[in-house]
Amino acid sequence: MKFQEGYAYHIKDAYFDKVQDDKLMQNKENGTYRPTYLCMEDPKNKGLLWVVPMSTKIAKYKAIYDKQVAKYGKCLTIVLGEFDGRKSAFLLQNMFPITDQYIDHIHTRNGNPVPIKYSIAQEVHSNMQQLHQLIRKGKTVVFPDIKRLENLMLEELHQIHTASQEAAPSVTENTTSTMSSIKDQITAAQVKADQHNSNQSQKKVEKENHPAR
Repeated sequence: MKFQEGYAYHIKDAYFDKVQDDKLMQNKENGTYRPTYLCMEDPKNKGLLWVVPMSTKIAKYKAIYDKQVAKYGKCLTIVLGEFDGRKSAFLLQNMFPITDQYIDHIHTRNGNPVPIKYSIAQEVHSNMQQLHQLIRKGKTVVFPDIKRLENLMLEELHQIHTASQEAAPSVTENTTSTMSSIKDQITAAQVKADQHNSNQSQKKVEKENHPAR
């Protein structure tokens, strides 16, 4: 499914089956329904998407949020806000990377996609950047092994790119073959025309040299 910035999505079970990371949240909600994920594209790697699980268990995560603020003066791993008319917690502590092939469907209400509030998306994006900086410094600030997961997804993107590059020459070869065929046909037609003109000229000369009596 084609990704569009500013909306929430549901993720296919196939992703979780592939990566096998027991630190990821389960891909179900209330036992039956897939949870909702805020989704953002990586600014440096086209095609790599970062998803942030969303939860309506606001009391649980507000308590964690308050403890983080009391201890560090801020909380980067949880953003509190609202989505689809309900208070929600955006759990950057559980974020992970995917590619768009693992998107199952966009989150809708009455058949219409539900947008993420711009202010929330901006706060999540800012916090995510700061968390990535900490991760690059060797800090453990999120639960999943996102370095391993990121490498897996980048490898998939590389394979897809390589496959598309390998497929491209066949198109070029077919085009070249077609052009060569057309060129050969034109050349053959030209030769035939030249022979015809030559024969006509020869007949004209013979007629002039040997007029009928």
